[in-house]
Amino acid sequence: MYPTAYLDYLIYFHVERDYFECHEVLEEYWKEHDPKNRSSHWVGLIQVAVGLYHHRRGNINGASRMYDKAINILKKNKDALSKLGINGSELEKRLLAQKKIAATSNHTFVDIDLPVEKEEVFQACQKRCEQLGVNWKFHHDIHEDIIHKHTRRDRSDIILERTRKLALRNKQNPK
Repeated sequence: MYPTAYLDYLIYFHVERDYFECHEVLEEYWKEHDPKNRSSHWVGLIQVAVGLYHHRRGNINGASRMYDKAINILKKNKDALSKLGINGSELEKRLLAQKKIAATSNHTFVDIDLPVEKEEVFQACQKRCEQLGVNWKFHHDIHEDIIHKHTRRDRSDIILERTRKLALRNKQNPK
């Protein structure tokens, strides 16, 4: 009933607090299903994760911009969020509170939970967790590699794909 990518997003979000992977998994889904719709609820949820990732790493300006963008998109997509079991009005309140926290002088970061209100979403997440061999509970110890994932990950496959696409473009459009 729910896309596997969405369930994986929720698991990364609530269990591992790996906002980078939230972004990755949902962006891939969005690009496969609705890539031209930049005001999609998927984009809004991606921006929530990116905002939290920036906030946790101390990039307050980036976090604030992402929170604003997410709020603007998600306001327009409350029906789609509701179908996913998310209370859009409550999510907006939580993002505004995060933005306020980020604006404080000490830039404190606090994880948030998405306001999922449908029991069937939790059941689907628990079933997906069983498939992945993961427990549906939050681990409080966040490893530094998750916090700084984009700077520490192996990007060789991305670089190889970009090089391949560039070579293909150059072959199609020689100078």
